[in-house]
Amino acid sequence: MHIPEYARGMVRSALPTFPTSRQVGALDCCLCDKPFEDRLSVPLGPTPESGLFGCHPCLTRLVARARRARDAALVQDAEQARAESAAWMPLRARHLDRLNRVREAAEAVAGLVRDGDIEALRVAWLLVSLESAYTWVPDAPEPPASIAHEDAELRDEAFRLDLAMITAREAVAERLAYHLINQAQPEEPELCEELECPEDCPGRHDSSDIDCGPDAVFDDLAEHGITVEKPHLGLLSSQLASHLGNPAAEEKCLPLPEIEKQAPAVLAHFGIDADDTDVLVSAAAVGLVADAWRRGPLEVIHAADNGPSDGEIFAQSVDLYRRARAALTAARDDGPEALLAFAAVASDLNLPWAGGSRFALRTVSESVAEFVQHINDRVWLTAEVMRTQGWRAGLLHRATSAVFQAPTHFGMPGWPDAVASAVKRLAALDRSGAPEALTDPTSVESALLESPDQLGADALDWISRQGLLA
Repeated sequence: MHIPEYARGMVRSALPTFPTSRQVGALDCCLCDKPFEDRLSVPLGPTPESGLFGCHPCLTRLVARARRARDAALVQDAEQARAESAAWMPLRARHLDRLNRVREAAEAVAGLVRDGDIEALRVAWLLVSLESAYTWVPDAPEPPASIAHEDAELRDEAFRLDLAMITAREAVAERLAYHLINQAQPEEPELCEELECPEDCPGRHDSSDIDCGPDAVFDDLAEHGITVEKPHLGLLSSQLASHLGNPAAEEKCLPLPEIEKQAPAVLAHFGIDADDTDVLVSAAAVGLVADAWRRGPLEVIHAADNGPSDGEIFAQSVDLYRRARAALTAARDDGPEALLAFAAVASDLNLPWAGGSRFALRTVSESVAEFVQHINDRVWLTAEVMRTQGWRAGLLHRATSAVFQAPTHFGMPGWPDAVASAVKRLAALDRSGAPEALTDPTSVESALLESPDQLGADALDWISRQGLLA
């Protein structure tokens, strides 16, 4: 007789503390203490030949009781989970709403300050009231045990709020710094004629862009007794070159001066229309993931004994592609700083990877520091290209990376053909040992085209081992 795992505890609790010699000798049932006679005895351990023995009716009764108790517990757990979820979701929604409202306020403050239409004192009060609202944002509520603790939306919205606060603080600091400087300047009525000032000009001419040079801050600190060694001045940035009115230096210091001319022809050769913004952003996202995340130190981490599998890397690269695409799109309006959102997730040491994986970078020690630095360096380069040459130049740069490093990856024009070939080969394989997600080739094809990571890391690992997408 088979005793289910859920019933073993019930059976053990019914065993006698001090069994009789007849029970130990398999003459009497240890549960009802009746002789077995011609009835079949069921060994209860510790071995099939020794220990205690029970009869079928007693064991059947105990298994039925255990099943009822298990089912009742499952129903109770489900009801508790529903109740916890019903209580949790409003808390979560209120917290998200609070994060969003304060973030919108921070963005509005930054916009007002940059416009320069409000007086400096009002700017200061705006910052104080914004900081108060930020301080009053409570800690993220803890979800109940029945709900997964990793809530990406809560984490991402908190990160976006922090970025908005940094932007607002920078705008206010710059505005107030120049206000103080301008207020401290003496009146210069003799300049009014040169500047063609109106008759009611007070003679104070505000500055809004002061460049003290590369070493002034070190000299200023020295006056306060703080000594910091001056850095060696290398090539001038394009921004500084333009300030100095040196077009040749500006052209020389552009990170990729020929990208606008050369990249469209290269991309066209690989079937990518550089004038199609949606396709260009998609290819640039693939290139950013490939160059900043997939290539380099990740290879060492992958080869480690406790490193991620091919399937886990596959699933995570798809998730990061979506984040890269969102960050690149946001960079068009919000500036290159929007790429920091992608870098933060790509280098997160505690974040479990996509596809149901339990892998996180904190579990390995090989090259993790180099890996994080590699991501930051590559993202910085993309941001610098956008900052100095424009948003489109940054996209062209990363899309060019994609056509050479990942021409048939998810997000590229060649991906549908690669999937069609892989599914055709999958249908011809023996899939008896494959994960259940790969049972139906039609469903697999749909998942690969839309969201490969939804197949799960195990299924993607099986696909990788078979070389279906090679």
